[in-house]
Amino acid sequence: MVPLSPLVPLLGSHGGFGLNFNPFETNIINLAIVIAGLVWFLRGFLGGILERRRAAILADLKDAEDRLAAAAAALAEVQNGLADSQARAERIRADGQARAQAIRLESEKRTVEEMARIKQASASDLDSEAARVTAQLRREAARLAIEKALATLPGRLNDEAQTRLIDQSIQSLGNA
Repeated sequence: MVPLSPLVPLLGSHGGFGLNFNPFETNIINLAIVIAGLVWFLRGFLGGILERRRAAILADLKDAEDRLAAAAAALAEVQNGLADSQARAERIRADGQARAQAIRLESEKRTVEEMARIKQASASDLDSEAARVTAQLRREAARLAIEKALATLPGRLNDEAQTRLIDQSIQSLGNA
């Protein structure tokens, strides 16, 4: 901040502060003539430039509004398309889940049926194998019994027992 003490002598030496209303000393008349001439002669030139600039700005604004309206319409159309696509994607996803669930249930059903068939086949195979083994054991037991009987028979059969066995066999054949 400048101290006021050096300014006070400067202002006092010039006689103070005041306004000069003399039109010839202040060149107000010359300035008025120059400004009026500029306004008169440049009005058409500057007015034309300003009018062309105003028209260009209005055309740019109109073009921008048209592009904004077109962009808004395109955005609305794209948003509708997006909503349709999302709905279609949701339907496809739901259909896919339903189809996957149906396939899973069908697969489980086939697996259970296949397991039941395999269990039944194995039980059948087990029964047939048991029957085969039982028949083989019977044949083997019969063969062993016959061999044992044939081995012990000559020592047990004397002439009298042999005659009795032949007579019984003939009688059983005659009764049949």
